[in-house]
Amino acid sequence: MKIVVVVNSLGSGGAERVATTLANAWANKGMDVRLVATYSGRGTVFYPIDSRVEVVFLADMVKQRSIRLLSFFQRLGKLREIFKNERPAVVVSHLTNVNVMTILARFLLRVPLIICEHNNPLVDGRSRFWRLASRLTYRFANCVSVLTHDVVEPYKELVPGVTNMAVLPNPISDELPATSVSSIETSNRFRLVGVGRLQYQKQFDLLIRMFSSLSGEFANWDLYIWGEGPERSVLESLIDQLGLQQRVFLPGRTTELWKELGRCDLFALPSRYEGWSMALMEAMALGLPTVAFDCPSGPRDLTEGGKSGVLIDNGDAEGFVVALRSMMSKSPAERCSVGRIGADSVRSRFSLPRVVDLWDQQFRNIGVGDQA
Repeated sequence: MKIVVVVNSLGSGGAERVATTLANAWANKGMDVRLVATYSGRGTVFYPIDSRVEVVFLADMVKQRSIRLLSFFQRLGKLREIFKNERPAVVVSHLTNVNVMTILARFLLRVPLIICEHNNPLVDGRSRFWRLASRLTYRFANCVSVLTHDVVEPYKELVPGVTNMAVLPNPISDELPATSVSSIETSNRFRLVGVGRLQYQKQFDLLIRMFSSLSGEFANWDLYIWGEGPERSVLESLIDQLGLQQRVFLPGRTTELWKELGRCDLFALPSRYEGWSMALMEAMALGLPTVAFDCPSGPRDLTEGGKSGVLIDNGDAEGFVVALRSMMSKSPAERCSVGRIGADSVRSRFSLPRVVDLWDQQFRNIGVGDQA
């Protein structure tokens, strides 16, 4: 069975991680997999890719430099060529702009297509252009997948014509350590950690302020925020303003995030909205106790409504501080005990084999069989 997976780039984003994880898993099952990156700037490969997965950069197929719109149509044509030449049993596309491009590229081609939304399309602030583009094109996909059940019915109203929607949660990478880990540090300092792109959505400025309100009370705790993005300078200025240069750190991106999380003691997710939050899921899977806003959407599903992680009313900064204080006040053994509950929960529900089985079921639902 031949599968073409289409994604914007192969960089460090969450959608890119999911795309490569699924591509690797399908290749491991003996399927013929092409992983196509549409980004005009090409970019580099951040996550490990199985040697059996063929990687294609559309930018490499368009040789001459051209204006932006012309470049789009050139890459669109090359993507269509891939579909015509490869004749895949199914195409799986990730992210809104790529979904629209993929739908256009397979126009009038009898190629089954599943498109994936990785953020919450109801609240992610996408432009009018992309809202209109999705309304006009998504109906032509065989299936639109979202990450949580609460999005399905409202999204059907936003995008008329879309009738087949599936809930396909993101999987835990099979490269994640097989067992949960506790902090490997033996010093008397502890780490609160946040992970994500340094941008408005993630609300790391609020996390820094909340930590600042606790910093005097917990002098042996530091805050690490892993990620990169447009708000770095704003966050650095805030850290300077609060006098937390020796307590709050922005170390950037890392290819060893799981190892870094293993050095931490408590995970915080202060986001305004999410689609799923791979960072929260992986922190839980590694045994970190977590505190998260009940933002749309993802944290409620991942924490089972607050049973396997602390869930705070969205935007309730005071409640978030209270929850952080409670966790930071616990002994390391108590935090590890709390973290194990979360680890057992997400590992049982979102393991890679379990999620791949859901994908296999969806392939069958749209008429794609193992023999294709």
